[in-house]
Amino acid sequence: MRCGLLGQTLAHSHSPLLHSLLGDYAYTLFEKAPDQVEDFLKSGSWDGLNVTIPYKKTAYALCDSLSPIARETGNVNTLLRRRDGSIFGDNTDAFGFRYLLEKAGVPVAGKRALVLGAGGAGGTACAVLRQMGAAVTVLSRTEKPDDFYGKNNGILYSTFRHISQYKDAQIIVNATPVGMYPRVDEQPVDLSRFSRLEGVADVIYRPCPTRLLRAAAARGVPGAGGLWML
Repeated sequence: MRCGLLGQTLAHSHSPLLHSLLGDYAYTLFEKAPDQVEDFLKSGSWDGLNVTIPYKKTAYALCDSLSPIARETGNVNTLLRRRDGSIFGDNTDAFGFRYLLEKAGVPVAGKRALVLGAGGAGGTACAVLRQMGAAVTVLSRTEKPDDFYGKNNGILYSTFRHISQYKDAQIIVNATPVGMYPRVDEQPVDLSRFSRLEGVADVIYRPCPTRLLRAAAARGVPGAGGLWML
């Protein structure tokens, strides 16, 4: 088995260590530029891959078949090359994110959730939150993409400049890389804006906890970080 992690910047990754302890196969970090990804997925020497920032949607579009949850989230984080050479894509992040929410100890059903980030992690968070009964709004740093995963499933979309319209959010999920190592002193939003806040989830696992989660704890708001999702 030739396995590994596909991403753009991977120096922070703990995946090789984890796989060396849990598996009996080679596990390599594959740092690729955007213009290298398609050729690597189609012709590279690999049997199974994990996929991370910023290629979860790119990989999704290159899969020959997909799991149901991958179709719902619009991205993949796990790839398998089948015997016939075709690529199967799955999203195991969804299970991990649900577990993260459970560890946060915050009821989700009926809550207003604000997801920060419209990338792969954001798509996964939206799908899981909706499955658990939350009303979801996504905030992105850019204008709405044409292939936005929420266009047909009731998820609202806005940009960070309109954040004041969503100060009644009860759950905040950081699905951006803001606050990730090495820029550990950053946080994506000021939590003092949200007077009804009941819980915070951050998909970042390094550092643990992030500055956002420390800010939540200082306000007495429960939260959980990306280590549970990992």
